[in-house]
Amino acid sequence: MRIAYLDCSMGISGDMTVAALVDCGVDFEEIRRIVTSLGLEGVRVRLDDVLKEGFRAKALRVEHPPQHVHRTYADIREILANASGLSPKQRSLAEELFRAVAVAEATVHGMSLDDVHFHEVGAVDSIVDIVAAAVGFDLLGADQVVASRIPTGRGQVKIAHGICTVPAPATAELLKGIPLVDIPVEAELTTPTGAAILKTIVDRFGPLPEFAIERIGYGAGTRDVPGRANLLRMFVGTAEPTPDRDVVVLLETNLDDISGEIIGHTKQKLFDAGALDVFNTPVQMKKDRPGVLLSVIAPPHLADTLEDILFRETNTFGVRRHTVERAKRFRQEETVQTAFGPVRGKLGWRHGEPAVFTPEFDDCARVAGAAGVPLREVYRAATSQFCTSIKAVSKDSGHSHDHGHSHDHGHSHDHDNHG
Repeated sequence: MRIAYLDCSMGISGDMTVAALVDCGVDFEEIRRIVTSLGLEGVRVRLDDVLKEGFRAKALRVEHPPQHVHRTYADIREILANASGLSPKQRSLAEELFRAVAVAEATVHGMSLDDVHFHEVGAVDSIVDIVAAAVGFDLLGADQVVASRIPTGRGQVKIAHGICTVPAPATAELLKGIPLVDIPVEAELTTPTGAAILKTIVDRFGPLPEFAIERIGYGAGTRDVPGRANLLRMFVGTAEPTPDRDVVVLLETNLDDISGEIIGHTKQKLFDAGALDVFNTPVQMKKDRPGVLLSVIAPPHLADTLEDILFRETNTFGVRRHTVERAKRFRQEETVQTAFGPVRGKLGWRHGEPAVFTPEFDDCARVAGAAGVPLREVYRAATSQFCTSIKAVSKDSGHSHDHGHSHDHGHSHDHDNHG
């Protein structure tokens, strides 16, 4: 598994990210070619070698004529649609990044997406930063992107709407659910573009993961901070996959004044969109109103899509998002032969523990209907048949069938053959 880790000890911005990606080996000429295809008149990009508090780094520079254009979300989508150099994947990722900013701006200003006017992010340098970041991460080819806790900085910053406290409103909206850390620097350390990269591309947040480092890249920020190197450090390396553990996102929302039919419909929509599991729990809400806690377990890359479904289908006012690590059993599909017919199920095991078998409901229901017997009898027959098969394998193999080693016993592991 290829992993990229973002050490954001001095925050993150789009230009720092692109410079760090190139310093990790991403082809800058390819980025330059695609930026040219955006059709932004007079725009050139270059990469400089700089020193920050004695540390070598790369710095991205975007050169362009003076502009006073405030682009809309539709303008940005048109630029991306006409960029002939972008691959479909790169265009999709760039669109996700801009959409994240648009949603944040629409939220803080109380308007629709089509009415959003990009100010800072609509400027030429920010457009280039976002597109170059999308291209860079695609070329990097990381299976997982992890980031440290994020400092926002302190003080105030001037934006198109006036003086704002750091983090600026749209940046703060983008940083929802992302772990922050305070450092005593009076400056804006995390920009809207950097926050959009965190929200859209990063899979999880935490310390440096266990992996073998291959490359380290340094992307420089424009500001000089005495006593601190204003750098984004990126580690790229590989790790052995651990199939018995993974990282998922838990989405939760409290619902009341909603019918069971709508909850059921929403759950089906979530499953259809790729949720790993969806379940609801009765809860007591404010003023002792009875309600439902709707929980969704999902792969990190589907979190935004599933969150949109929750907002659209339930009219909830808020969704909580947690990134969690889960332990799981190794699993595979297994079929057992019962007196009523074949029944599929899931076989699961952990190292040093006996295997467990769970018959599939749909198969059991089908077999029970065809045989004219109660559903519970098919469940019982399938489970019993699996246990009988396990005992036969253990006896024939001369050892325990505990799955604490290779799943190959020197013969077919198909229980149909010895059912």
